[in-house]
Amino acid sequence: MPNAAEIAVRTVRMAPCHRIVPSRLPTINLFERIADPADWDALYQLESLTNPRLRDEIGDIALVPKADRVSGPNASIVMAPFTHVSWPGSRFADGTFGAYYAAESQSTAIAETRYHRERFMRATHEPPMELEMRSYLADIDCELHDLRGRRAAFAREYDPQDYAASQALGRKLQAGGANGIAFDSVRRVAGQCVAIYRPRLVRNVRQGMHLRYVWNGERIAAAYELRAINL
Repeated sequence: MPNAAEIAVRTVRMAPCHRIVPSRLPTINLFERIADPADWDALYQLESLTNPRLRDEIGDIALVPKADRVSGPNASIVMAPFTHVSWPGSRFADGTFGAYYAAESQSTAIAETRYHRERFMRATHEPPMELEMRSYLADIDCELHDLRGRRAAFAREYDPQDYAASQALGRKLQAGGANGIAFDSVRRVAGQCVAIYRPRLVRNVRQGMHLRYVWNGERIAAAYELRAINL
């Protein structure tokens, strides 16, 4: 693995950046409240007495330092990737910590999520169906370790299938206090993505368009934007 010291740290601004998630994912009430995140631990202990499913809903809030937690409208979109983590993880997170992934454009976000949805649907042998998705916009303006334009030097970290090297790099940077990583999209030429390690750096989150992915049993053959019609 290349030395992390070889990676430049630059201010990265994406306003907006784009994230797409399945529409079935619910909002997490604790995160959406206008409350001081420092109080969450006490609220969690209190509410868990009457709601045994609270742990499944919220995830593990202990994974997020109090200084990095966010609350308020749409906060669950930011917090969920950090409190609901699991093996085998993602490109720059190994399943022991979370990351907020987003792209510089809607097209790149679609390309990235299309690939991962297809991979899941094939693995589970899903029949043809339509998948409802939601996009969210947010603003990023922070210092990130910048891998953009460095595919040759970081070829293993950019491997399309094998995440071993990229997860090792992400683990080292996250443990060292890094804010996150900016990198070229592996699924769309000229696309750019970010993996943010601190929820507080994802700001001004608002809902974007609703989408429908059409899974034909082999691949996602089309994606449509859903729009409301004024009656």
